[in-house]
Order: sequence, then C-alpha cells, then structure tokens
Amino acid sequence: MRKSIDSLAAIVQQSFELDPFSSALFVFCSKSRDKIKILQWDRNGFWLYYKRLEKGKFNWPKEGTGTAEISVRELRWLLDGLSLEQRSAHKKVIVNTVI
Repeated sequence: MRKSIDSLAAIVQQSFELDPFSSALFVFCSKSRDKIKILQWDRNGFWLYYKRLEKGKFNWPKEGTGTAEISVRELRWLLDGLSLEQRSAHKKVIVNTVI
C-alpha cells in the first residue's frame, strides 16, 4: 500500500483502461486485506482516502477477478466488513400512510 495518488491514477488509466478523472471512486486493497485506499477526482484535484483496520480484514473479492463496478451500498458493505457475495439485504419500502 505504498502507492500515491499519481501511481494509483496511472494504474487506473493504464492497467484498468479507465478514466481516473471520471466521477467514479477507485478502490484498492492491500494484499493483507487490512488497508484500503480510495482515489477520487474532485473538480480540480484528487482525494486519497485511506483506512487501516486495527483488527480484522476487509472481505475483498478473490484475486484474479479484475475490476468490478459496485454500487455505493456495496462499497459501504465492503467498508463494514461484509461480503459482496451475500444474497441481499431487505428491500427498501416506500410508505405514504400509516393507516
């Protein structure tokens, strides 16, 4: 997890063949699966978020799966230690009246 903003942006552009200046978040996980970096372009510069777990590991997809597009909800699952391979959570219910 030694890569900086420039190195991660280059990986996004050259290895993944994606645009690091898009509105997407690019998430990278360490081999030990206890650290995550998130690269984000914000109008005039990059943000680099970094999280290190003091205990436990991120439930990161297996190696060799390449890139994956996930929803904001699935990103929250990853950051909370949940698996992307879980079935599904309760569906959102929209209610207009109580009785």
